[in-house]
Amino acid sequence: MADQLELYVKIWCPWCVRARQWLDAQGYRYQLHDVESDPEAYKRMIALSSQRYTPTLTLNGKHVLADFGPEELAPFLRNHQFTP
Repeated sequence: MADQLELYVKIWCPWCVRARQWLDAQGYRYQLHDVESDPEAYKRMIALSSQRYTPTLTLNGKHVLADFGPEELAPFLRNHQFTP
């Protein structure tokens, strides 16, 4: 099974916009979930991260980075040996 990134966002959230821009610029592929338009995605995000803040990034549904800025993305992905 291929590794999978999932990004949970609120489309208007400036931190979410920055996270998407960074991931896109680095060439990462991810599944995007707008938690305001998808209540089930919002519930999944809370279950995975135990919090309600966006952005929230999951790697294979196990490793979670929540309420973060772009400066935390590279170390998180590197620590989990995930590359674009």
